[in-house]
Amino acid sequence: MTEPPRTARGARTRASLLEAAEHVFAELGYADTSVVRITERAGVAQGTFYLYFDSKLDLFDELVDDLNRRVRHAMSEASAAAPDRLSAERAGFRAFFAFTAEHPALYRIIRAAEFVSPRALHRHYDRIVEGYAEGLAEAQRAGEVRPDLDPDVAAWALMGIGELVGMRWVLWERGTESSAEGDAGGGVPDHVLDQVSLLVDGAIGRRTPSVTRSEENGA
Repeated sequence: MTEPPRTARGARTRASLLEAAEHVFAELGYADTSVVRITERAGVAQGTFYLYFDSKLDLFDELVDDLNRRVRHAMSEASAAAPDRLSAERAGFRAFFAFTAEHPALYRIIRAAEFVSPRALHRHYDRIVEGYAEGLAEAQRAGEVRPDLDPDVAAWALMGIGELVGMRWVLWERGTESSAEGDAGGGVPDHVLDQVSLLVDGAIGRRTPSVTRSEENGA
């Protein structure tokens, strides 16, 4: 990977190439995307591309990392002011759905990474889970979530909920009449976010120890 640009102008050009790549990769897929297509969309000369990236794959890897940074920032910023962990979960999901609505390319690019650059794919999910699990563990120590929770497993499971719900109610609903109905963030209907929150509450919310069947029968 090439070194980061040293000037503000260079940073803007590099950002323009990343933005162009986000759209072109999403529209055409990795195999049919060319450096020429990306530079044309970014409005820069083809030779300029190689001042910032070594290859199409280098740009793709950096795009995955860039999308990862942005979505993690959006989620952490949204949940930072929440008064408790369950409120933070709701705010984080809301931010994720809003980011997905604004950047639908996230789904296609991350899925392409499974075949194009598995290391970038693993890095994407590992970085999300690392911060997610740390937040859950901190809330666990504070007594805000159930003590028997495995933060790492919970982080992967909750991330899966967010991805599939976003796919169903953001990506699949784009451009339909139902997407214009009341939503809680980027096209996700209010009732969907309510149901996600209910599931999360049930999964991680602090609960009193469950009564066993033998205890119910007075054994």
